[in-house]
Amino acid sequence: MSAIDSLLNSKTFAQFDPSRVPSPCFVVDEWAVEQNLKLLKQVGDASGAKVLLALKAFSMFSLAPLIMKYLRGTCSSGLHEALLAHHEFQGNLTGTDNREVHVFSPGFHPGELTQLLGFADHLVFNSVAQWRRYQPQVLAAQAQGRHIEVGLRVNPLLSQGATPIYDPCAPGSRLGIPAPELLAAWQDADFRRGINGLHFHTLCEQGFEPLAKVLDRIEQQFASQLHELDWLNCGGGHLITAPEYDREGLTERLSELSQRYQLQLYLEPGEAIAIRTGVLVSEVMDLGYNAMDFGILDCSATCHMPDTLEMPYRATVFTPDEVAGESEQKSHTYRLGGQTCLAGDIMGDYSFDRPLEIGQRLMFDDMSHYTMVKTSTFNGIGLPAIAIWNSQTDQLRVVKEFGYEDFRNRLS
Repeated sequence: MSAIDSLLNSKTFAQFDPSRVPSPCFVVDEWAVEQNLKLLKQVGDASGAKVLLALKAFSMFSLAPLIMKYLRGTCSSGLHEALLAHHEFQGNLTGTDNREVHVFSPGFHPGELTQLLGFADHLVFNSVAQWRRYQPQVLAAQAQGRHIEVGLRVNPLLSQGATPIYDPCAPGSRLGIPAPELLAAWQDADFRRGINGLHFHTLCEQGFEPLAKVLDRIEQQFASQLHELDWLNCGGGHLITAPEYDREGLTERLSELSQRYQLQLYLEPGEAIAIRTGVLVSEVMDLGYNAMDFGILDCSATCHMPDTLEMPYRATVFTPDEVAGESEQKSHTYRLGGQTCLAGDIMGDYSFDRPLEIGQRLMFDDMSHYTMVKTSTFNGIGLPAIAIWNSQTDQLRVVKEFGYEDFRNRLS
């Protein structure tokens, strides 16, 4: 392993030549994605759980044939993601290759629900009121021959997250039915009619130990209900493909839980599928000085890497020759920022062994998950191209480029 490899998450890109693609450009290593998929399939096979792709984290349908070789379906956060799953990820098609389409929304619009009832496999409702409102419509669709299963999202009121913006169990959360409210509603036999499972999502890029605590809480709260149901969806936020993740502990716990309650279990990892698989290539557009050296790049934190501002976190920057250091760690420090007029469109302060040059290419590490799905055209900034690379064969193809029409068509 080279010195650069050891400092990167997306290690296969240590010697990638960024001049091979247009800038800016997301580049995803399909071989690295497949290694993650193989691990997830092993967990599914060993535990009996069905593993789904969470489209909110990674919706790269160019890789759908590869992804669906290993996973059992998709989970969506509304109609448009569900339509993408249905049309591009082989969701709910007849035959042996059928892949399930799961859909959750904090609030279903009546028109959206009508469309979803035509093709979705699982619908998960976020509130007692939403289920009561749509129950007659769902039951009518089932009576007409549509096989559709219904779940309710529960909030076990056990916060495991460190960042409030990403914590579905934070006080005042709008996500999920608080456990006491759901238990009270469950006393009504009419309310229970048509419900097949429960869903929870409490984690954010975390290991097995927090999940084990949540599962303990779920069993304490809903043991009798679990015996009545067909499935339990454990949501996402599981970093199953991280080297340090306790996959043996996960498979044992899921197997034991499934057997005790005779449940089909589901997992919805998103980042675990795409983590450590890609970069964002960018180019230095200008260099200047104002109290410190700065560089203007053709990518944007706010448009292309919003999690670096929302989480927030500092992305690793590298070139084929070096990994940038912290401020003042190396000889030349620059504040790297984007092209927008937002004063805070800053990626951070980075230091390099040699001065940066206009036209030089830089790469931001680990930029597959929660990147392409969150991009925007604020300020008219162009969207990065998307490329697929295979680190084993060195095959490279640019699968999508964007232009003015993509900006214009979002406006009126």
